Amino acid sequence: MPHIYLSAAHKSSGKTTLSIGLTRELSRRGHRVQPFKKGPDYIDPLWLSESAGRACLNLDYYTTSNEEICSSFSRLLGESDLGFIEGNVGLFDSVDLHGSNSNAELAKLLGAPLLLVIDTQGMTRGIAPLLLGYQAFDTDLRIAGVILNKVGGERHAANLRRVVEHYTDLPVVGCVPRLPALGIEERHLGLMPSNEAGATDTIIERIRAAVAEHVDIEQILAIANQAPSPAAAKPEAPRAGPPSGGPLVRIGIARDDAFGFYYPDDLAALTAWGAALVPFSPVHDPELPDVDALLIGGGFPECRMRELEDNATMRASVADFIRAGGPTYAECGGLMYLAKRLHWNDAHATMCGVIESDVVMHARPQGRGYVRLRQTDAFPWPAGVLDRGGDIRAHEFHHSALAEPNPRWVYAYDVRRGTGVDGKHDGIVQNNLLASYAHLRDVGGVGWTERFVNHIRATI
Repeated sequence: MPHIYLSAAHKSSGKTTLSIGLTRELSRRGHRVQPFKKGPDYIDPLWLSESAGRACLNLDYYTTSNEEICSSFSRLLGESDLGFIEGNVGLFDSVDLHGSNSNAELAKLLGAPLLLVIDTQGMTRGIAPLLLGYQAFDTDLRIAGVILNKVGGERHAANLRRVVEHYTDLPVVGCVPRLPALGIEERHLGLMPSNEAGATDTIIERIRAAVAEHVDIEQILAIANQAPSPAAAKPEAPRAGPPSGGPLVRIGIARDDAFGFYYPDDLAALTAWGAALVPFSPVHDPELPDVDALLIGGGFPECRMRELEDNATMRASVADFIRAGGPTYAECGGLMYLAKRLHWNDAHATMCGVIESDVVMHARPQGRGYVRLRQTDAFPWPAGVLDRGGDIRAHEFHHSALAEPNPRWVYAYDVRRGTGVDGKHDGIVQNNLLASYAHLRDVGGVGWTERFVNHIRATI
C-alpha cells in the first residue's frame, strides 16, 4: 500500500500547490490517488479532491483518536493505489511542547516516508544545517527526500543541489522555480476555494504541468513504494438507515461559489443514516427545492454578498422555511447568511434576517483554532453519546462577529475553549434552527449526523 507524506519546514512553503500538481500528475499516469490532509481544513481538501478525483479525508489529532485515524487511513488506502498526505504548518510545529500532534508524529503513526519541502528563497549553503538539524531532531522519523521550492534559477538550483548532496544523504527529488503558473489567488482564510476559483481544472492542469517538469515523479513513486503496510482497518459499525420501508429525509445542502465547507465523510454519514442530500444555490437558485431540512455550511458569503442580497426570492424562501419550523443547521458562513445584514469594507448587504443581528467582517480573526464545547439543556437534537457530560471538540475560523448578540438568545453550547458567538456561548437555538460558528466533524464520538437526521425525522 504505497503512501507518502509531504511536509515543510514552515507554513507557506508551497506544500499545497505542490500537492495539487503531484496528485494530478500521479492520477494522470493511471494511479488511483487517495488524498489526505492533516488538521481541520476545508480549502486545501477541496483542491486536493479536484486534483485527485477522489474526496480528500482530513486526519486530525484533536477531534480524532489515533485508532480512528489509522483505521480510516487504512480503509481508504485499501481502496486506492497510492496514498498522498499533505501536512499543515511546519513539520515539527505543535502547540504541545513535545510535538504530540505534529506532522512528524502523524507521519510516524502512519508509517509514511516523508518528503520535506524547503522554501529556498534567499538560501544557499544554509540549507545544509537546516536539513541536518531536521534529521537529527527526531531520528525515528524517516525523511526520505527533499523538494527545493521557489528556486531562483538554474545557478541557484545547482548550488543548492551541490550543498545538499555534499552535506546530507537526502536525495533532491525536485527543484521547482518561482513560476507564475504555480500561483493560486489567496484571501483572508488562505487559498481561494476551488468552488469559487472558476476554470478550476485549467488552474490544476497548469500547476500539474509545471510541477511534473521540475519534480522526479518516478523517484516519488519509488519512495512511496517503500512505505510499510498500515494496520488493517477496523470494520465500520453498521449505520441504521431510514426505518424499515420508511422514506429518506431530504436535506437541502447549500453548495455554490459562496458555500462549500463540508467534510465529505460527514456527508457520507448523513447519507448512511438515511438522508438524501439535495444541493441548492443561495446565489443562483430562485427558491429552495422541496426538502425536509436545510444544511448551510461555511464558505465566503462576504465575497458574494451583493449576489446574495440581489437573490431576494431565495432569501425569503430560506427565511420562510426556518420561521415555519423547518429543521436547519448552519455553520459559520451559514450563520452569517441568516443574519440581518452583512457588513464588509464600508459596504453592507441584506441577508435572510432570521437571526436578529447584523454580522460584521473584521480585519483580524475573531475566532481561530480548536474549540471545546459543552452541550447545554437547550441543544435541540435527540440525545447522543456526549450527553453524558463530555466536551465536543471542534474548530472555528472566522473574521466575522455578530454585532449585537441578544442577551435573551438561547444557546446550544457553553464555550470552554474558543470564541463562539460571544466568548462564552455558541450555537444559537431558534425554533428548529441551530446556528453556530463552530464547525463540527462526525468523528471522536460526536455523532452529529445521526442526531441531525433523527431530529429531522422527529420534526416532519
